[in-house]
Amino acid sequence: MFRRILVAAAASRRIRAAMENSAAGWRLARRFVAGATLEQVVAATRAVNAAGIAATIDHLGEHVASANLAQANAQSYHAVLEAILANRLHANASIKLTNLGLDLDAARCARFVCSLAEHAARCDSFIRVDMESSAYTQRTVDLVRGLHRNGVKAVGTVIQACLRRSPADVARLCSEGIRIRLVKGAYREPKQVAFARKAEVDKNFLDLAGRLLSSGLYHAIATHDERIIRALIAFVRQEKISRHAFEFQMLYGVRRDLQQRLAAEGWRVRVYIPFGSEWYPYFMRRLGERPANFWFLAKNLLRE
Repeated sequence: MFRRILVAAAASRRIRAAMENSAAGWRLARRFVAGATLEQVVAATRAVNAAGIAATIDHLGEHVASANLAQANAQSYHAVLEAILANRLHANASIKLTNLGLDLDAARCARFVCSLAEHAARCDSFIRVDMESSAYTQRTVDLVRGLHRNGVKAVGTVIQACLRRSPADVARLCSEGIRIRLVKGAYREPKQVAFARKAEVDKNFLDLAGRLLSSGLYHAIATHDERIIRALIAFVRQEKISRHAFEFQMLYGVRRDLQQRLAAEGWRVRVYIPFGSEWYPYFMRRLGERPANFWFLAKNLLRE
C-alpha cells in the first residue's frame, strides 16, 4: 500500500511542480540527485571515482512534450559524454527514450540514440538505455536490438525482474551479444504482466542473474539487497566466474556503506548518478521501491 501511494504521487503534475520549484523539495532530493547542473554531477562522479567506484550518469527527464525539447535533451546527453572524456571520469551514460521523444517520433528517437552510441564508442565509453514502464518494454528492446544489428555496439539496455516476459528477453538479448543491467523494477504494473509478490520478484531476479553471470557477456546486476548480493557472490565463486566479468550497480545515495564495502573487497561497483531539474518522478520511485529510503529522509529532516 505504501509503495502504491508513493508511485501514484509520482504521477501528480501538481505535486511535481510544487516540489521541483521549491527549496524544500531540493533539500529532500539532494540525497539521491547530484544536482541541477553538469558541473555538479561531474563533481559527484569524481568523488565516487575517488572511492574506487565507477558511475553511470543520467540527465533526468522523461515523456517530453515537444521535438525541440527532445533535441535539447539529446544534446545534453552528448555533453555528458564530452564531460566524461574531458574530465577522465570512470563513467558511462544512462538515457531514457521518452526523454528523447519516443512518444513523439520513434524514428527520430532512434537516430538520437544511434548518434549517442556512436559518440560513446569514439570516447571509449558506453550508453545504457534505461527501461521505463512495461508500456515501453517492447519498443526499448526492439530499438536496442536494431542498433546492434546495424553494427552499433556501444549500447545496452535494462531488464526488470518483476516482469513475466523477462526470461525470454534475457535469452534473446544475450544470444545477440547485448549487455544488460538487471533490476527488480520500480514501476506500478498490472498483474497480467508483472509479479505481484516480492518473493516472486526476488526469485526471478536470482534466476535471471545466474543466467547473465554465466553468459560470457559483461552485465550489470543492480540491487541493494545484501542477501541477494551475497547469494550471487557465492554463485560466482562456485562457478569460478571472474569478479571482473560483471559489475554490481547501485543508486547514488543508497547503501553507500555497502557500495564501499563491495569495492574494498575487490568487486566492481558502479553507481547510478542522476542530475537535472526534473527530479521528482525519479525521487518518488526511489522512495516507493525501498521504504527504508523514506524513513531515512524523515529522520534526517527531523534532525534538521
